[in-house]
Amino acid sequence: MVVNETAAVLEKLSAAIGLEYVLTDESDREFYAMDVYNFRHLPVAVVQPGTVQEIQEIARIATESNLALVPRGGGASYTDAYLPNREDSLLIDTGRLKHIVEINAEDMYVTVEPGVTWAELTDALAEQGLRTPFWGPFSGLKATVGGSTSQNSVSLGSGTYGISADSILSFQIVLANGEILRTGSDAIANGQPFFRWYGPDMTGLFTGDAGALGIKAAITLRLIRRPTRTMACSFGFETFDTMAAGMIAAAREGVASNNFGLDPKLQQGQLGSTSTTDAFNAAWAVYKTARNPFDGAVQLGKMAAAGKRFLTGFDFSAHFGVEGCSRAEVAAKLAVVRKAVSEHGIEIANTIPTVLMAMPFIPLYPILGPRGERWVPMHGILSFSRVPKFHAELRDLYKTFADRMRECKVEKAGMFTTISTNGFLYEPVFYWEDDRTVFHKRYLPQDYLDSLPEYMPNPAGRELVSEMKQKIQEIFSSVGAVHLQVGKSYPYMEHRHPEASRILKNVKHSLDPDGLMNPGGLGL
Repeated sequence: MVVNETAAVLEKLSAAIGLEYVLTDESDREFYAMDVYNFRHLPVAVVQPGTVQEIQEIARIATESNLALVPRGGGASYTDAYLPNREDSLLIDTGRLKHIVEINAEDMYVTVEPGVTWAELTDALAEQGLRTPFWGPFSGLKATVGGSTSQNSVSLGSGTYGISADSILSFQIVLANGEILRTGSDAIANGQPFFRWYGPDMTGLFTGDAGALGIKAAITLRLIRRPTRTMACSFGFETFDTMAAGMIAAAREGVASNNFGLDPKLQQGQLGSTSTTDAFNAAWAVYKTARNPFDGAVQLGKMAAAGKRFLTGFDFSAHFGVEGCSRAEVAAKLAVVRKAVSEHGIEIANTIPTVLMAMPFIPLYPILGPRGERWVPMHGILSFSRVPKFHAELRDLYKTFADRMRECKVEKAGMFTTISTNGFLYEPVFYWEDDRTVFHKRYLPQDYLDSLPEYMPNPAGRELVSEMKQKIQEIFSSVGAVHLQVGKSYPYMEHRHPEASRILKNVKHSLDPDGLMNPGGLGL
């Protein structure tokens, strides 16, 4: 855009939402247009609407001026989701849209604006003894409901209730022309947003759309009674294969609400420091939650046979949480998990899941490594039967790159989780010594940054990580993996069946004929 045109657009935006909410300083634009891993283009401005009506007016102004609209949630993406694909863009920061519109305890739904975080929503619902089935990623102190529903998220509640999309009932979507589209039962005359399905699933169309189809102005989610009881258990494993087998066995039972597995690097220092008191508490927890005294004695016997190794000495670990409304219910569920997993591993102290269940939303310190390294994950969701093949090929890839990784000071790790009864999420993670970006310096508290070492720029390490990410993506694609947080990084439109591709492109054109909604999102 030429200078005069830009000035005119900024003047219109300032009149619509207030001058203080139109950010044009280069440092602001750079920060908001950068994610954990990458940067693409500076937008014309960062706009911060405070109402749905202001989103609509921003959309109208952008369409008149042929400016792209790129929505941003909590900012913890690593897949270029909210990074402008071109300079003539407006980046929409949804952080001011924090109104919990309605908690309907009678009809069991809650409607929120997109900037509400999962932690804020969970706290508000807890006051009424309620919760959403999926209730957020571990990054829920920052992650917003709007961001998660645009990208799809997994973590808390995913073992029994699936991903974020599975808890959504309806949306209000601001389209490129500024009009609002409603989905689900909210789309009919005299309707309420209490039910998702009435004919084709319009709500599903906008889950995980990366903001490429429209901007979420309101999200309605299903409610359940807040579980009042939780219990947890942990297991150690000799190999990845036995850990994966144990996690898959537990997933098939469908009773663990939360679960995650750790490789040697990620669990290092967490299990190894277990004390004698922890050992006693773990043993007592096993006995108390057993189905009966005999079963408890059998479990303790297995742990005793493993000796000290039930606390340390395992390369891999998996951690499970169950929830319910009574002690008997959670004890029965935990017994099911233990029976499924004990054939593959040895029970260890459950400190890690117990702490996480007590404090589920953690500060986002891990966007840097424990020694201040740069960090980026990637992931794929696999069918259970294809997990061994993927892992074997990934292991071979790491061997091929081992020398270069040492030279470039790049390390790898892995985290794992199962989703409902039919998906295994495999998350390779990279750490490498490199300088901090504007994003790290502004996103993390200064006192935390001061506690970590800093590094010189490491372009060779960056290049190697990028190369390895591409190779891993090829392996994921070869085994038919799918992805959450598609953003602009995962190959959503590549190798898609022709009819599916054609329909998606037609839907995009119908909703966004000028291609202004987050260009490049989903590969559209």
